[in-house]
Amino acid sequence: MEYSIHDLSKLSGVSTRTLRWYDEIDLLKPGRVADSGYRYYGPAQVDRLQAILTYRALGVELARIRDCLDAPSFDRLALLRQHLTALYAQKARLESMIGSVEQTIRREERKEPMKDEAKFAALKEQVVAENEAAYGQEARKRYGDQAVDTANKTLLGMTAAQYETWTALDAELRQRLENAVDAGHSPASEEGKALCELHRRWLAMTDKTLTAAKQKGIAELYVLDDRFTAYYDRKVPGCAQFLRDAVATWAQ
Repeated sequence: MEYSIHDLSKLSGVSTRTLRWYDEIDLLKPGRVADSGYRYYGPAQVDRLQAILTYRALGVELARIRDCLDAPSFDRLALLRQHLTALYAQKARLESMIGSVEQTIRREERKEPMKDEAKFAALKEQVVAENEAAYGQEARKRYGDQAVDTANKTLLGMTAAQYETWTALDAELRQRLENAVDAGHSPASEEGKALCELHRRWLAMTDKTLTAAKQKGIAELYVLDDRFTAYYDRKVPGCAQFLRDAVATWAQ
């Protein structure tokens, strides 16, 4: 069975733009290209796309995926088993978070007093759970389970003072972004540079191995993913774009 690029997009959930990009970088070539220029994909290409998406879910970069798939020793069954192991690990993490939130709800319903330490721990667990629900899947696809798990662990291990600093940096970043966009500043301005540094400091509190490349990749998500865009643009449209451009200009 053959699929047009639009049919394959619907089947896989991968945009036609991404499929064309995969073709350009020799990651996923169509089975054939008609005289009209339309791309068509057969069973072999569908299997390869499944492998690509599996690797992406494991956090592997595209260039590395291409090398793996083109290697004579590529083992599709081993890859699927590796993916299944990662999914089980993710399931365990989610079940743990669900249990923690359920426990907090029961305490609230019974109006049981909680020590400040317990309240603070529950608050951090709630933040991690909400972040996982909203952004976890995309973050794990792009950066891998280990990177996300480490960030979550770092957040859960913060002291009250560290957590207050982290949330204050986030609030300051959003407020200054809104002010910068309202004032018509350029991302290439000194204010754009300051916002890039503020963004780096905020990220670095949960990612001790943060690099400029990773900061740029995270900022890119702010305009590629509607959920991230909505977070920054909830009061002033254009904030996500401004931050992405500022980081692209100044991160080093």
